Amino acid sequence: MNNPEVLERLRSLLGRGLITDPKALKPYETDGITAIREVPWLVALPESEAQVEAVLAICHEHEIPVVARGAGTGLSGGARPVADGLVLGLSRLNQILEIDLDNAVARVQPGVRNLAITEAASAHGLYYAPDPSSQIACSIGGNVAENSGGVHCLKYGLTLHNVLGVKLLCIDGQVLSLGGKRMDSPGYDLLALTMGSEGMLGIVTEVTVRLLPVPPYKQAAEDFVHAGYPRDAAAVLICELDGVAAEVESDLALVDRVLKSQGAFDIRVAVTAEEQERLWLGRKAAFPAVGRISPDYYCMDGTIPRAKLAEVLHRIAQLSEQYGLAVANVFHAGDGNLHPLILYDSNQPGQLAGAEEMGGRILELCVAAGGTVTGEHGVGVEKLDQMCVQFGSAELEQMHRLKAAFDPQGLLNPGKAVPALTRCSELGGMHVHDGRVPFPNLPRF
Repeated sequence: MNNPEVLERLRSLLGRGLITDPKALKPYETDGITAIREVPWLVALPESEAQVEAVLAICHEHEIPVVARGAGTGLSGGARPVADGLVLGLSRLNQILEIDLDNAVARVQPGVRNLAITEAASAHGLYYAPDPSSQIACSIGGNVAENSGGVHCLKYGLTLHNVLGVKLLCIDGQVLSLGGKRMDSPGYDLLALTMGSEGMLGIVTEVTVRLLPVPPYKQAAEDFVHAGYPRDAAAVLICELDGVAAEVESDLALVDRVLKSQGAFDIRVAVTAEEQERLWLGRKAAFPAVGRISPDYYCMDGTIPRAKLAEVLHRIAQLSEQYGLAVANVFHAGDGNLHPLILYDSNQPGQLAGAEEMGGRILELCVAAGGTVTGEHGVGVEKLDQMCVQFGSAELEQMHRLKAAFDPQGLLNPGKAVPALTRCSELGGMHVHDGRVPFPNLPRF
């Protein structure tokens, strides 16, 4: 694509914050799922909300697709660029604007790292609860886009439950203030609508998050460890308890009884902060640790009713044997969010394709078990086919209508999260009611 007028206007607006050199564009061709790549036409790195608004105005005027990008740690291809589009990097909007102790909230820009919020609030005895494994690097804007969770979401909820407000810039220039420091707002819950919207409805330029008091007492029990985990263990379960001391001690006794009744052979309790940090380190480092046993891995993200956990893990083991690819299962047992890591070698012909096909089968297994195709990584481009399995045409049509209400030209992150109805028809996933195919005016392939 070549549009000299757009280039000149963006260069005048952003200066060195506009990237056009092909070599400098390469780092932006993918997010955390590196098998899916596309070099963008341009990358814009604004430093203020006013610059974000101006970039959107130019793109809206010239109908240029815009893909928002945070830290690039996403694992579904949600930040994959469009070849003739612009990547809008928000990493330079990285200021903590306010820590309001009276209301126990923080106002931050979208490029602020997840962990940085807790680091800033810790001096006041407060913290931000959602803690995805990438929290040292991922941004709060990206967390909003994917509705990220983390290992503590069973007790403290997802991003959805911990964000009180956002400022959203629409592609047509409208600025929406959704929610705020208050606990609720009248009317439709548009704030919840932005959670997990993958940059398809607008660009988040400010986030108000809930801060919680640091629990006065914590203990973590495991029925085998890996910073000390025995190598012959088939599985590791980590259970963290927090609250007042009496509550934690009572809960610990209950957890101990349950673990022993279910065959745990080694229960260890981490009491000090150092012991707890060591215990969690193995879980937080699980993904990179897999790199020591396999040259490549393909990370999936599905959610199931936790009562189905054993059944689904058994079926994943059968798929592993069928495809000849090992699987390391890392998951949040409490909320049923699975992250099977399919191990493969991209240098071996067919293994990547096999891993992708097996990953799709695992997601379809999650749907069949009463679950969903994503827990916190989002749909992006990776799970579009499985969206056709989970949803019928009526639901997908409503999603497209919603997208059109915010972005009639379809410029924001096009081709992500919600599959075209024709795509589902090709896959045989479009439902037929009373012998009639819905939307008969659509072309069929």
